[in-house]
Amino acid sequence: MKIAMVSEHASPLAVLGGVDAGGQNVHVAELSGALADRGHQVTVYTRRDDADQPVRVLLRPGVEVVHVDAGPARHVPKDDLFPFMDTFASVLAAEWFVDRPDVVHGHFWMSGHAALEAVKQVHARTGGVRIPVVQTFHALGVVKRRHQGTADTSPAEREWIEPAVGRSVDQVVATCSDEAFELKALGVPLHAISVVPCGVDTELFRPDGPVEERGRPHRVLTASRLVRRKGVGTTIAALAKLLDEGREAELVVVGGAGTAGADLADDPEYQRLDALARSLGVREHVTFRGQLGQHDMPAVYRSADVVVCAPWYEPFGIVPLEAMACGRPVVASSVGGLIDTVVEDATGLHVPPRDEDAVAAAVGAILDDPERRDAYGRAGRERAEARYTWHKVAAESERVYERLVAGAANGLATPVAATGTDTAPGSNEPVTITPATTTPGTRPGRAGRTARPTPAVLPHQTERTAR
Repeated sequence: MKIAMVSEHASPLAVLGGVDAGGQNVHVAELSGALADRGHQVTVYTRRDDADQPVRVLLRPGVEVVHVDAGPARHVPKDDLFPFMDTFASVLAAEWFVDRPDVVHGHFWMSGHAALEAVKQVHARTGGVRIPVVQTFHALGVVKRRHQGTADTSPAEREWIEPAVGRSVDQVVATCSDEAFELKALGVPLHAISVVPCGVDTELFRPDGPVEERGRPHRVLTASRLVRRKGVGTTIAALAKLLDEGREAELVVVGGAGTAGADLADDPEYQRLDALARSLGVREHVTFRGQLGQHDMPAVYRSADVVVCAPWYEPFGIVPLEAMACGRPVVASSVGGLIDTVVEDATGLHVPPRDEDAVAAAVGAILDDPERRDAYGRAGRERAEARYTWHKVAAESERVYERLVAGAANGLATPVAATGTDTAPGSNEPVTITPATTTPGTRPGRAGRTARPTPAVLPHQTERTAR
């Protein structure tokens, strides 16, 4: 198949750890590569954010990255990119008039909007079978607003365009069960939702290999973009409690502005975290490393006794998978995708979000029990190999694509509505969507929630972790 990946702000070529460069970049790069390994031809369309970038870059055999001219050729925060999406869509349509893909996969809500608009333009000009569109949101605005409130910088249009994208594409691929339930609440039909997780490179991220030297007897690691919702401040506060209890430990923070911390001093979130660490008297125990390349990370993971992922919310979270693949236990907030990936008291421990006492207690329990720590690490590696390799993720994605392409060829797909800015909030009439295989039944909700129907699942998902 010819597969078009649309990822407007998250280039697979980006260095990770900046404000807008994280798990989505990894997901697009690794999924594209794994699909190419299965014989597909993948083209990734991403916005040009540097005037020196060539139009086309071969990422690896079978995967080409195309830089789209839409807006200024410099970094623009992703929340400011929406005004350029019509231009982005027009470039996509021009490309697809000449070289038509078999299926389009949008990543993030703006990419989905651009993909649908481009497919609409192609269909209006050429007629015939409409190109199927698959969508992965990676994060939902409704969840972001719930947790960030007035601090949410998303454009106003996201509130109604994002749900419209979900209802208009042929299939939404959620990355965890929690996201699938959020999509259902937005009006996406269950038969149009499949759950395919993110993956991890288990050859790169593995327990054996070089180990970075640590500076204290115990090392705690957190790796994320430096934005407040990632909960690094909670982990710093937890470190203070661990030190007060007499443990000799250090915290290494990976992520932030600039490669290897070159521009950290100008990063507002770094400044806030630095001030927090100083106010708690733990600054000499905290090391901020800035952005590190993917190939530098395994040695850092291996150097840690425990990896902490304490976000307020998390659509999926690749860091826990990388830590588990390296054989390291994880302390994770009991939110979003982390509920699926980290198995309570098997590969790590769950804690409530924004609870520094709970993080300190969980980390302390793991630091104080080497046998438990090793057992969690072994179980994490086994889980990563069994369920989260990119080969498995690509195979499951491929099945979604093949079903839609076959349905379109048999005339089962219906042209979708546009998701333009004239769609009013609350205008949520669903459109006809290509049928997908469903699994009947219900699934217990978390405490205090009503049980909700189970979305369409793929073979690896027949077993669910306790919530």
